Amino acid sequence: MLNKPRGLVTTVKDEQGRDTVYSCFAGADLPWLAPVGRLDKASEGLLLFTNDPAWAADITDPKSGQSKTYHVQIDRLPDAALLASLENGVAVGDECLTVKSARCLRSGDKNSWLEIILDEGRNRQIRRMLAALDVTVLRLVRVAVGGLNLGDLPKGQWRMLTGPEIDSLTPRPEAAVHRGHTTTAHPARDG
Repeated sequence: MLNKPRGLVTTVKDEQGRDTVYSCFAGADLPWLAPVGRLDKASEGLLLFTNDPAWAADITDPKSGQSKTYHVQIDRLPDAALLASLENGVAVGDECLTVKSARCLRSGDKNSWLEIILDEGRNRQIRRMLAALDVTVLRLVRVAVGGLNLGDLPKGQWRMLTGPEIDSLTPRPEAAVHRGHTTTAHPARDG
């Protein structure tokens, strides 16, 4: 798992020459790894990586039940109507996007932090929903995938997942036993 810093793109090589999340692995002797989902360039936090494509597909499948938790700083104080709109659905183009839950974590004088939980993440879902409600996202941090929390892993740092952590993210009973593959988790993608 990686704590993705803001400003990096989630790709192996960027055609525009931007820095990628793979710069965080510089000098590490790791096998081929692919991201499990994505976080956009402006987002930060928990991103998982693996060398097991089947495991990655299981984690990103909405049927797996793996929720993704985000802490989102917005440019205003939320009211009950804003939080209800996120949970009830926001029309964005042809889509009606919803979140599993939304609550205010803390507020200052001019901005606040929300906790938003997604059952499935569509491309830039949280940012698009809030923009449709005239709310500006100041920061977006993925803090958990399922029961796996980012914790105090420093920005730009990574660590290997433990066998029990891998098992906890594996939705199929027959795949719940750690398969012996090198699986690494890094701060995951923005919804």
